[in-house]
Amino acid sequence: MLAVDLEVAIVLLVVVVVIGYFVFASFAFGAGYQPTPRRSVETMLRLAEVGPRDTVFDLGAGTGAIVFRAARTYRATVLGVEVEPVRMGILRLRRRFGSAADRISLRWGNLFSLDFRPATVVTAFLWPGAMARLRPKFEAELRPGARVVSHCHAIPGWTPTAYDAATDVYLYRWPEARRT
Repeated sequence: MLAVDLEVAIVLLVVVVVIGYFVFASFAFGAGYQPTPRRSVETMLRLAEVGPRDTVFDLGAGTGAIVFRAARTYRATVLGVEVEPVRMGILRLRRRFGSAADRISLRWGNLFSLDFRPATVVTAFLWPGAMARLRPKFEAELRPGARVVSHCHAIPGWTPTAYDAATDVYLYRWPEARRT
């Protein structure tokens, strides 16, 4: 009986450690983990009018809610960017064993070092500080007509083209978003 209790205790400890790492250790990489709700993903992709001609950059791709929906349902070419190694591993496994792998690229690293010129759509569910830091890069690198959609956090100094209050999703069109 003691051996069974010890095995159960070890399994529970491992589960707690894995969950703890997945949720809290990601702060060491600069971003906490909070998945984008399915309804918000749908609103983001619909408002941005994502289609087969689009190149979508998903910043902080997490486990891929936006990446895989944009590639599979909307047939877009997608670049998912993630800094946290466990989530990147999950993304790679999902791409390898799922459909639409030919339309999905993944980059492990810092989203602030990206070149945004190829993007026609940028999706993000990032903290306000990250959105503020990205604004100058967007302004320098986005092509006219590019769309940026953000869940929960506005881009400081920009005016949204549309806002969906039910899902807290902002849509911006560049360069119209820049406040004068």
